[in-house]
Amino acid sequence: MEPILVLLHTEGDGALHKASLEALSVARALGCAFDVGLVGGNVNPALAQIAGCGARRVLALDGADFAVSRYSTDCPAAVALFQETLPAVVIAPCTARWQRSLPGAAARMGGAADTHLTGVALVDGEVEVSRWFYRQRIEATFRREQRPWFLLVEGGIRAPYSAQGYAPAIERLTLSVKPRTEVTGMIAPQGSTQTIRPEAELLLVAGAGWTKKQKDGAIHIEQAGKLILDLLANTNASLGSSKSLVDLSGEGHAVLPFLSHLNQVGQTGSTPRHPKGLATCCHGEEPHAVGWRFVQDRRAVNLDANCGWARGKADVVYVADAFAVMERLNALLAKR
Repeated sequence: MEPILVLLHTEGDGALHKASLEALSVARALGCAFDVGLVGGNVNPALAQIAGCGARRVLALDGADFAVSRYSTDCPAAVALFQETLPAVVIAPCTARWQRSLPGAAARMGGAADTHLTGVALVDGEVEVSRWFYRQRIEATFRREQRPWFLLVEGGIRAPYSAQGYAPAIERLTLSVKPRTEVTGMIAPQGSTQTIRPEAELLLVAGAGWTKKQKDGAIHIEQAGKLILDLLANTNASLGSSKSLVDLSGEGHAVLPFLSHLNQVGQTGSTPRHPKGLATCCHGEEPHAVGWRFVQDRRAVNLDANCGWARGKADVVYVADAFAVMERLNALLAKR
């Protein structure tokens, strides 16, 4: 089997993200010898997380220059770790940081890079990967002869690695870099306004029905917004929406002010991997429902018993008024 390098980067606190631990599990599942390369400001917390992983060597490039995500430092760091271990295959999590820099590192090494991989396996002694194409409607399995081959794997395809035993010995490398940018700080939304939470257990999707006339013939935007935000606060869920809802503002219709295209789920939006999903006031049309294919437990609330969700796209469909259901649900959650 060809030599493998697992490239991981730390978060701001020096620990590894869940996606990095899942990428480590992908490499371990191949049953081959591998090395681990760490990049970050302080990698000591990460060492405890990969204890007992079975890596032959654990190398690190750490320090202030590598604490934040920058192409001008991340790409040379990846190249330096590559040159130290000379692998044929590099496995890394498909995070924003590595997506931005590893294809460049592959180009410098004369190799190839593939992102958003949903499967990595060893078949007849050769690495074989899987990936979705054409708006995630076609899944392809393929191999490459070009080496080195950088594989950026999606989260959720393997359980994250759990540390066993003592932290491994580490080999620290030195690399002189000249950052072209300076990170002066970080601004994040308050928890009460954050609606996109990739690690949430529940995905709540709002459809265009929330902004339509209700049974009394009136539109209740403020009530709809309060019900949705209250549920997010009570459950710490992530919020998604259908394309029709986020596009309503361009058509001159009333919209929910806290929704944007970043919340969009489906063919032209994101493809979440939450354990549970609840669709409300949307009809389960194919362009929207295609984004739900990796949600494990799919449920929907809709007044139409013949909506798209009821045609094999949801595990459970509640034929009911979403306003009434959400109001009752929030009342029950508030009592916990």
